[in-house]
Amino acid sequence: MKLGLDPAVVRRARDLAARAAEPVIEMARTHTTVSVERAVLRLAGVTGADADGIPWVNRIVDAVRDQVGLEHGVTLPFFAAENWRSMRFGLPTGAERDLALARARAAVGAGVARIDRNRADRDRLLARHGDPDKPWIYLIVATGDIHQDIPQAQAAAREGADVIAVIRSTGQSLLDYVPEGATRQGYAGTYATQENFRLMRAALDEVSAELGRYVRLTNYASGLCMPEIAALAGLERLDMMLNDCMYGIIFRDINPRRTFVDQRFSRQIHARAGIVVNTGEDNYLTTADAIDAAHTVVASQLLNERFGHEAGLADAQLGLGHAFEINPQIPDSFRLELAHAQLVRELFPDAPLKYMPPTKHMTGNIFAGYLLDAFFNLAGVMTGQSIILIGMMTEGIHTPWLSDRDLALENVRYVRRAAGDLSEDFTPGPFIRERATRVLAETVDLLHRVADDGLLNAIADGVFGVTRRPADGGRGLDGVVEKAAGYVNPATEILEAAP
Repeated sequence: MKLGLDPAVVRRARDLAARAAEPVIEMARTHTTVSVERAVLRLAGVTGADADGIPWVNRIVDAVRDQVGLEHGVTLPFFAAENWRSMRFGLPTGAERDLALARARAAVGAGVARIDRNRADRDRLLARHGDPDKPWIYLIVATGDIHQDIPQAQAAAREGADVIAVIRSTGQSLLDYVPEGATRQGYAGTYATQENFRLMRAALDEVSAELGRYVRLTNYASGLCMPEIAALAGLERLDMMLNDCMYGIIFRDINPRRTFVDQRFSRQIHARAGIVVNTGEDNYLTTADAIDAAHTVVASQLLNERFGHEAGLADAQLGLGHAFEINPQIPDSFRLELAHAQLVRELFPDAPLKYMPPTKHMTGNIFAGYLLDAFFNLAGVMTGQSIILIGMMTEGIHTPWLSDRDLALENVRYVRRAAGDLSEDFTPGPFIRERATRVLAETVDLLHRVADDGLLNAIADGVFGVTRRPADGGRGLDGVVEKAAGYVNPATEILEAAP
C-alpha cells in the first residue's frame, strides 16, 4: 500500500456501499423477470426457435405469463405440460406439482453440472497450456461475421493478445431475445449466440494449444437478455463477461429495476462458472469529466463489489473497470491518472482490474493517439493493473484494421517488456497521494448521500454518468414480476445452496 490511505475511511466507504446496495439486493431477491425465467429454461436444455425465428424460450415464457402468470416461475408450468409445443400451460398442484418440480430440478441440475465441467476444463487447460503473466492484453474483434472473427481472433492471439473480446452487434442489448445459430450479419459487432460462443471457444482452444498459453474469451452479458447470455456463457466456457447493469441503465435506457434483478441472477451463474465479470465504470467518463467525476467511478466500483459478493463472486472474479480518460491538455494529467489508477488498485488488491484506454480525447491525429496509448500502457504497468484493453490510434476514425491492431499490440508489448516490474519501483509522491486521498473522501461523501437517498434515486438524479434514469422509466419494466410465496426456480436453489 503506497498511498497511505486511512483504513478507517476505506472501511467507512465499504460500509456505506453495503447500506446503499441492500434495498436493491432485497428487490432483486423478491422479483423475477422474463429474462431470468428464459435463462432457467436454457439451463434446462431448451434450445432452438420456431418457424418464424422466435426462440422457444421466448414463446414459452410469454405463454406462461399470459395463461398463468410468472409469479410462481416458469419451470412448474413448463415441466407439468404434456406437450409444451402446444403452448398450453397451467400451474400444477399436489402430486403433479411434485413430479414437475422433480423434473425441473433434474433438467436444470444437468445444465449447472455442464457449467461445473466447463470450469474444471478451464482449470485443466490452464494447467496444461499455462496462464499468461499479468497484465493480460485484451483485444476486441468486431467484424459482424463470426466466420471472419475467428481468423482475426487467432491472428491477434499469435501476436500477443491474451483475452479476445467479441464485441456485440450494435443494438443487441435492446433485443429481448437471443438469436439462434451462427450469425454473419452483425453491424459493428457480432451477435452473441450460443453457437457463436461455441465456435469461437473451439477456435481459441485450438490456438491456445498451438501457442502454449490459454487464451481467454470475452463477450457481453448485459442488456435485456443479461441472464440468458450469462447462462450461455457458462454452458460454452467463456472466461470473462462484461456484466454491469448500470451501463445498460445509463447508456441504453434499460429500466433500472429490470436490470438489477437480471444482474443478480446473471452474476450467480458467473460465480458458479468461474467467469470474471468486467464492470463498466469506465463508461461514466465518456459523458462526465474524468477529474470531477473520479469519485463516482470509485463509488460505483464499491457498489459493484458489494453486489458481486452478495451474488457469490470471489474477489478474483471482480474485473472492476476504470479508464484513462483525463484530457491530455490538462497540466499534470498523467500524474492525476496515476493517482486514480493507484487508488483503485489499492482499494481492490485482489481484483483483476480492467483498465480502459483513452477514447474521449482521441482526435484523429494517429501519431498523438499512438503516444497517448503508450502513456496509458505505461500507467497500467506502473500501477499493477490486471487487464489492459489495448488502445487503437484510429479510435473514432474507423473500425480498426488488422494492421491497426498489430501496431497497437506492438505498442503494449514494448511498454510491458521495457517497463518490466516498474510497479515495484513506483513510489507516489505528495501530489499523487493527496489526489487519491481527496477522491476517496469525495467517494465517502457520495456514498453517504446514496445510502440516505437510495441508489435508484441517485441514478434518477444523474449521479453516475450525468444521465438521469428514473426507476420506473426505460425499456423492459413490463418484464419484472414480484415473486409469489410459492415461487420456484431450481437454478436459484442450486446456485444459492451452501457449498
